[in-house]
Amino acid sequence: MKSSEDESSDDFRIDDKVEPADEASVVRGLLDFNEIRLGPSGEQPVKFVARDSAGTVVGGILGHTRWRWLYIAKLWVDERARGQGLGTRLMVAAEDLARSRGCTDVSLDTFDYQARPFYEVLGYELFGTLEGYPPGSRQYYLRKRLGT
Repeated sequence: MKSSEDESSDDFRIDDKVEPADEASVVRGLLDFNEIRLGPSGEQPVKFVARDSAGTVVGGILGHTRWRWLYIAKLWVDERARGQGLGTRLMVAAEDLARSRGCTDVSLDTFDYQARPFYEVLGYELFGTLEGYPPGSRQYYLRKRLGT
């Protein structure tokens, strides 16, 4: 005999064919759920690129601001442009934009073979470590309080 839980689960199916509109529905549903509890997120993208004299992209930073926090999702500087302060300039541009949007803090993550020391020089502090991700490695989670 099926329980009411079993019967209701028969009304749904899991589908791995996800269209952009489906993905947007999931994101919108979660955002609506969160905003009921936290208020409007005010989410806005953060996107900067650095170009060389020929106009070629040699670095960039991608993230977003939401609920008065900046999240840095990606920071990349081409090998030939490293060591010249470009990463710092990209971080400063993102932090300045975040401050102008009323953000109070920044968070980001990086792997152990990437840029933890770079971020720490910029004032970021470690608040978490995920051991074994990816296998044989670790992921670090850092944050920084933005001053005015």
